[in-house]
Amino acid sequence: MTTLFIRYPAKASIDSGAAQSCPFALVGDGGNLLQQGAAPLGNLTDMVAAARRVVLLLAASDTTLVRVKAPPLSAAKLKAALPALVEEHVLGDPADCVLAATAEDSAGLRTVAVVQRAWLDVLVKALLAQGAHAVSAVPSQLCLPFQPGGVSATLLQGDAGYDLVMRQSQHEGLGLTLPAQPLAALQTLRALAGDQPVTLYLQTAQMAQFAPLAVEVSQLTMEEDHWAHWVAAARGAGLDLAPALGASGSSARAWQRWRWPLRIAVLALLVNVVGMNIEWMRLKNQAKVVTQSMTQTFKSVYPKEPLVAAPMDQMARNVRLAKANSGQTGADEFVTLSAAFGEALGALPRRDIIATLEYKDRALVVKVKPNTVDAAAAAQLRAALAGRSLDMQESTPGSWKIIPVAGGKS
Repeated sequence: MTTLFIRYPAKASIDSGAAQSCPFALVGDGGNLLQQGAAPLGNLTDMVAAARRVVLLLAASDTTLVRVKAPPLSAAKLKAALPALVEEHVLGDPADCVLAATAEDSAGLRTVAVVQRAWLDVLVKALLAQGAHAVSAVPSQLCLPFQPGGVSATLLQGDAGYDLVMRQSQHEGLGLTLPAQPLAALQTLRALAGDQPVTLYLQTAQMAQFAPLAVEVSQLTMEEDHWAHWVAAARGAGLDLAPALGASGSSARAWQRWRWPLRIAVLALLVNVVGMNIEWMRLKNQAKVVTQSMTQTFKSVYPKEPLVAAPMDQMARNVRLAKANSGQTGADEFVTLSAAFGEALGALPRRDIIATLEYKDRALVVKVKPNTVDAAAAAQLRAALAGRSLDMQESTPGSWKIIPVAGGKS
C-alpha cells in the first residue's frame, strides 16, 4: 500500500497563468520513498488511482493558521463555533471557508486552519475524479520539520516566483508568495522570523545560488531539503481539511468505487429472485397437476364418496378399512401390536409387569411396574419382539414404545 504526497503550488501563481508543476512523492507504508518528481496534476492520474491515500500539501500562502482559545466543547459544537472564533482573524466571510481545528494544547489553545472552500473543493474533486480512494489536505507550513526554539523555512521555486513557507512553532506557521529575487526573499524571511534562528531547507540546485547570499543574513542555517522531512511532518500535523468539506469531501465520493460491484450484486440478486420465483411457480404447477391426478384416481375408485381429506390419506384409510372388513389387520394397528406383544411377553419369567397399556399414534405405549424387569429381561423381550418385526424403544426408564419395524411383515 502506498501514499502519494502532492505539494500543490500557491493559488496566486495559478492565477498568473503560468504552467504549473506539482512536486510529488510516492511513499510506502514503511516510509520508504518509492518515486519522486514534478508533473502537472492532470498527469498523475495513474499514481493517484493506485495509491491508498493522496495527501495534498496546500500552499502555505493559501492557508491561514489562527491560534484561538475555545471552551471545552464536543466535536459537533466546536465545528459550529469555529466560524465565530476565527471571524475577527480572517478577511471575508468564514462561511465561505473550510475550517479545521487541532486538539487543545496544554495552554488551552487550538490551531484553526482556514482555507477558501471553493479552492479546496476544486482540488479535492479533481483528485477524486482521477480515482483517488481517500484524500487528505494538510497545510504546508505544518509539514516542515519542527525546530524547538527556532524557525523552519523553505523557498519553493515556482513557475511565477518563490513560495515562502515558515513554521514558527509546533502549531504556527505562515506563507507568502514572493518575486523570484533570492536576496529579497532571504531578507523577508529574516524579518518575519524576528530574533529566532532560522533553518532554511533548500533543494540541491538552490544551495549554490543562495549560499553566497546567506552569509549576509544573521542566524541563518541552510540544509538540504528532502521529501522525508515533509512526509514525517505531514503525518504528525494533526490537521486535515478534506473531511471539513462535508458532502463535497472524500467520504462522499468513497462509494463511487463500489458503484459497479453494487450494480452487479443487485443484478445477481434480481436474477436469483426471478429464478426462484419461476422455479416456485413451476413446482406449484407440478404439485397442482399431481393433486388433480390423485383426485381423479380417487374419484374413479370411489365415485360416490366425497373427498374430505387429502386423496392419498383418505385412500389409505379406505384401504385399511377394507382390509379390516376382510379380516386383515395392519402391522401398526392395536390388535396386531397387542397380540404380538402378548406373545413376546410369554418369553419372560413373569408376566405381571404391565402397569398401563395405551395405543397412541399407531404405536403401543407400555408402562411397566417398578422393579419388575431387569436389563436381561428387557433384552430378552426386545429380541422376542424383533422376531415379530417389532421394535421396542425405551424413551424413559419403565416406559416402552412398541412400533413395527419398517419393511417388516404384517
